[in-house]
Amino acid sequence: MSLPQDLPEHERPRERLLRHGPGSLRDAELLALALRTGARGRTAIDMGSELMRHYGGLRGLFAASPQELMSLPGLGAAKAGSLAAVLELARRVAEEQLMRRHTLAEPGSVKHYFKTALVHRTVEHCLALYLDSQLNLIASGELARGTLAQASVYPREVVREALRHHAAALILAHNHPSGAARPSQADRDFSRRLKQALALVDIRLVDHLIVAGDTVVSMAELGLL
Repeated sequence: MSLPQDLPEHERPRERLLRHGPGSLRDAELLALALRTGARGRTAIDMGSELMRHYGGLRGLFAASPQELMSLPGLGAAKAGSLAAVLELARRVAEEQLMRRHTLAEPGSVKHYFKTALVHRTVEHCLALYLDSQLNLIASGELARGTLAQASVYPREVVREALRHHAAALILAHNHPSGAARPSQADRDFSRRLKQALALVDIRLVDHLIVAGDTVVSMAELGLL
């Protein structure tokens, strides 16, 4: 089964989206449009609602890997791939916005990018933005991912990647799946060691951000760098 055809045309999700914009749809309806079809007596909207309940919301859903999604009843490779593609497109839109900016000196856009990339992660990930001397974005990349407790990353690895990208500056970010946004003592110690290591090769550590839930904390803004 696909989207419910017994609804009046003006109440169907696709028609409402086209008439009133995507903001007029519930999360389950937006998911239904990504899924396109239902399965085994369930409409696509039914499946969207079931996914929301199963994962406790969008954050949990998009933390799931395509392989995990494929193991759910009614979700094959095509549907799992569609959902994974939606998240990746959102991340790329945020990155594209950064690429078009003349400088990343203003932290608001950087916070938005890292929030988009990390808010749904259930284990720690460490990401980096590599910048030129004018703070224009050269490249972005993942440095490490770890357990619920920590992501193993070492200053020498960050320095090596920064040199590989010919970066003059760097912005680092990682998430706290526990939900505690305040920088830990380990975060402070690592940032201090990293700043010293980067300075040896004339690379500036612009900021180290921590994403926890809907909160993004800048260590530079807190005076911790």
